[in-house]
Amino acid sequence: MDTDASNQRPASSPAAAVVHRLHECGETLATVESLTGGLLAAAIVEIAGVSSIYRGGMVVYATELKATLAGVPEDLLAERGPVDPDVAAALAEGGRQRCGADWGLATTGVAGPEPQDDKPVGLVYVAVAGPDGTEVRRLDLKGGRDHIRSAAVIEALRLLADCIQLPADADAAEAAGAGRR
Repeated sequence: MDTDASNQRPASSPAAAVVHRLHECGETLATVESLTGGLLAAAIVEIAGVSSIYRGGMVVYATELKATLAGVPEDLLAERGPVDPDVAAALAEGGRQRCGADWGLATTGVAGPEPQDDKPVGLVYVAVAGPDGTEVRRLDLKGGRDHIRSAAVIEALRLLADCIQLPADADAAEAAGAGRR
């Protein structure tokens, strides 16, 4: 099993947690990936029942595809480059809009082995765009390329889990002892 940003192994699958929570909420998800190159989508589609919530995703490794496919403003990419918190937010929102999903989840960063555009290896931004706005988290990851990419996936899923709001009636049912499956 992969490790997160702190080199800890998650106790359970972060992908399973978000898939089940989104299913409970009746909401959908799309992904847009750069440095993770499809690992995020792969982690999500491993979960049984995911077809009810996962709309699809894009791997936009080349900078120009971030604009043409995911809708990141070209001037933002030209001014700041692809590894930037506002680019991460635009990727998440672009995926959300283009795939017709309630939630968009995005990754961008430098996995190495060399720095990119004066950005250090291990600098990663993960972003979630949802019905109430967008949240971006900066990660400063240590380790090799494989670790950086897999930790980015786990941390992106954790950010999404932090942002998902369960319906009030689900919370009330749990408080009453009915629980959730």
